[in-house]
Amino acid sequence: MNKPSQTRRFIGIGVAIALFTIIAFIPLSDSFRHVGDAILEPRGQRALAVLISALAMWVLEALPFHITGLLAMLMLAFVGAGDFQTIVKNGFGDDVVLFFIGVLALAAAIVRSGLGRRVSLLVLSITGNSTRRIIFGFLAAGAFLSMWVTAMASSAIIMPLALAILTEEGAKPGESRFGRALMLAVAWGALIGAVGTPAGSGSNPLVVKFMGSLAHVDISFTRWMLFGLPILILLLPAAWAVLILLWPPEMTHLQKSHDDIKREFSSQTSMSRDEIATLIVFTITVAIWILSPILQNLLHMKLPISMGAILAVILLFFPGMTSFKWKDLEKEIDWSGIILIAAGISLGMTLYQTGAAAWLSAVLLGGIGSLPLFVRIILIVLSVLAVKIAFSSNTLTGTIIVPLVLALGPRLGNGAAGLALAAGFTANLAIILVTTSPVNIIPYTTGYFTIRDMAIAGLILTPVVAIIIALVFSILGPISGIM
Repeated sequence: MNKPSQTRRFIGIGVAIALFTIIAFIPLSDSFRHVGDAILEPRGQRALAVLISALAMWVLEALPFHITGLLAMLMLAFVGAGDFQTIVKNGFGDDVVLFFIGVLALAAAIVRSGLGRRVSLLVLSITGNSTRRIIFGFLAAGAFLSMWVTAMASSAIIMPLALAILTEEGAKPGESRFGRALMLAVAWGALIGAVGTPAGSGSNPLVVKFMGSLAHVDISFTRWMLFGLPILILLLPAAWAVLILLWPPEMTHLQKSHDDIKREFSSQTSMSRDEIATLIVFTITVAIWILSPILQNLLHMKLPISMGAILAVILLFFPGMTSFKWKDLEKEIDWSGIILIAAGISLGMTLYQTGAAAWLSAVLLGGIGSLPLFVRIILIVLSVLAVKIAFSSNTLTGTIIVPLVLALGPRLGNGAAGLALAAGFTANLAIILVTTSPVNIIPYTTGYFTIRDMAIAGLILTPVVAIIIALVFSILGPISGIM
């Protein structure tokens, strides 16, 4: 992805300043400020001006994403939308920051130890040499990994093996249908898997945070999976069918036989100490996340998912566990992403606290309350997928959309919490544009598919995504008491 020119960056800053000035200071009539029960106060109007100017800078890439986030925090304080110390504490004082650091460190350990490649070879030994089965195998493997170590880490682990297979087969970038489908499977598998658990992406903990602090609905690890796993299981074959329909592989099988693949897998050396230790830490972390409701009852204390992630980091560096040095793993941690997450929490909380989120949600989505539940969920999902076309970050999408939907609570009652959670799940699915997620950029750099290829496939998959999420939430939402 090319860096924006200086001219484009200055234009982006100019557009942001113009939008902020217009929105912050334009006189609004009382009829416009009052939408149902929601009222847009001057403080909320200025917070909205900060949001929209920040969106302009994000879309036009005027500044790095995380720097724009920090600027938005400053502006919120300058315009009187909140106290600066409170704004900072809302973001950087949240345990989500520690969770993200822990998960990224664990992902770096999996890659550095060699455990990631071993898992990838295991996938091939299971799928065999059928190209169609390999495409589904990569979708499933990417989804499984991203449930635990974030979608970006999953994409980074899986892509090298996919590239090795295509290179060995002589599949040329831009020409091979098999290559196009396989590399898109690398991206889509990771994105789909991200909905499976709160650990799947940086935006998921934000959704959990907003659901707890704004809707007072506790979303535990297992409660998330109650919705996430059915969505994941239904989306995988749907995504595979779209890829095979659009780009049926030009060869039915790899040149290697299934027996050759099995021999390569079985001839691997024994697991190193680092691999064994990383696998143990990974298993302990996942067990803590899954068993947290039981552990909470035994220990009589709340166990947020961040505690499991931090424990993983501590165990990795416990004497005798691994040979890793922190300076090696910290290079793999996306610190700018962590800053963006903290800034995103601050922005989302301020929008909610000033009443701006309630007013904006009433304007955008206030008319859906009378529609059937299934239709409401479909409209929410389609709205989020449309928003993702503009934003290159799941975190931004989750930060903006979830508080907006939660603000519909007075109109939709308990239904708003379920709709907000559905929106949070959808925020992970950057399935249309390459630029909407670094998860897509990783396989895109190989040259096997184009931006147009992903857009066509994503637009076909979009209505299927909406129907699947609506189906799962309309059935399980009332049963779980969230809708």
